[in-house]
Amino acid sequence: MESPLPEVPLFKVFSFLDVFDLLRAGQVNKYWNKVADSDRLWRDLCLKKWSFYNFSCEHLGPQTWKQFLLNQIRHERRMELAQPEDFIYKKATGNLGILGPIAYLSGSGPSMNGREKSVICTVSSKRMLYAWDVWEGTLIWSSPVQPSSFKLLVTLPQVHLAFTVDLEGTVKVWNCQDEDALASLTMPQACFSLEAFLTKDGPFLMVGTSEGDIYTLTVPELRSVSKVNAFNYSVDFLHCSPDKKWIFACGTHQNILPKVLFVECLLRPSEGESPLSVSLPFSSCCRACWAPRRANRITVMFRRASFRKTGFSTFDLILERTGGRTVIEAHQIASFLLPVHMESPIWMGVSDGNMIVFESGSCLFLFSINGLQLQQFDDHELTICNLWVDSLHVLTTSMDNYLHMYMWEEEGRYPYLKSCFHLEHIRNDYTPSCFFPKGICDNTSVVCVVSRSRDTSILVMYSLNS
Repeated sequence: MESPLPEVPLFKVFSFLDVFDLLRAGQVNKYWNKVADSDRLWRDLCLKKWSFYNFSCEHLGPQTWKQFLLNQIRHERRMELAQPEDFIYKKATGNLGILGPIAYLSGSGPSMNGREKSVICTVSSKRMLYAWDVWEGTLIWSSPVQPSSFKLLVTLPQVHLAFTVDLEGTVKVWNCQDEDALASLTMPQACFSLEAFLTKDGPFLMVGTSEGDIYTLTVPELRSVSKVNAFNYSVDFLHCSPDKKWIFACGTHQNILPKVLFVECLLRPSEGESPLSVSLPFSSCCRACWAPRRANRITVMFRRASFRKTGFSTFDLILERTGGRTVIEAHQIASFLLPVHMESPIWMGVSDGNMIVFESGSCLFLFSINGLQLQQFDDHELTICNLWVDSLHVLTTSMDNYLHMYMWEEEGRYPYLKSCFHLEHIRNDYTPSCFFPKGICDNTSVVCVVSRSRDTSILVMYSLNS
């Protein structure tokens, strides 16, 4: 009788398997099943799949890592196979004002208990911040009318907090439960960008200003941690990498070269020393995305030839020790220009770091980072005006009164991006929109803002019927 492979080398072999192969290995015999059920193996699979999310055993509750992962895959599969009739349709109307940016306050990431509701925040031209229960289709909280109109909104779903900036440069933190903000801070300059992120040391907020400064603030106190001058012009974009190691900063001015800064230097500044940073050699940058599962890789979209040409360039960031000091190296690994006949995109997203998705007219395109066209989707009749991309979903919103959902294939397998379902903005209402509609989604819901008049918006909420 053959001796079984010892547990340690068998565990090592199993560590190279994906979810489905590990499940199959566990069916061979009781010994293999015991090793394949190891919590450590399943935790490593979770961290590989959601390396951008902050997990802890305390949040896991009574579930094992295996149960948690399989539950999440089940939720993803439900969305992938859903049809329009599988959704509960809710519509919020009334004197809401024109609704601006929308973001998930909860429900957007992997849920440890599987019962977290999808709650979204949106700002209104009525100078109010709203929170909505998507499943119920109801308004659950609204702020008092503010002295100035809101300009920016970001959320941190892991801690259920929303952050706003108004036209007067006042930053506020909201828990969307209490009437007043948890904290308020008026910046010395106009604010052009916001980025909130959660680290092992807690949550932080970064603010980009009109004078090219980046402020790092504690949350929820809004106490200043550091101030860095990045440019001579406004900081229009701030994007933190999935592992919270890098921050991408850029402006739309044609003389600005984008920068990537080392976050640790901003959270723990050294007096008299500039933070570690590196400039990327592409001006006129208009979008940028970090690869969700390759945290040191970023792809930027740029314009050329008086904005008539659009290109994409991809970089890998590395910390290196050179001559006794630490520097950031940005290695350009790919770059290409779109064909001149192609309408320049406005939106973009990335998947595993090797593919770029963007809209052009009424079509959705998927290209490799080297410029090879992989897929083209023609699911819309009119121009795609908004694109929402995360590690699982690609949601397009068009002027033709429809949203369309796509989902990334696991591990970047062919066909890479799968077309899933079509949803109406507003059922049986084909009145043209006064403003571009915009949509967002998570594993169980799709939300869209539509404006049929110049005075008020309609909030449309789809949730998967359980």
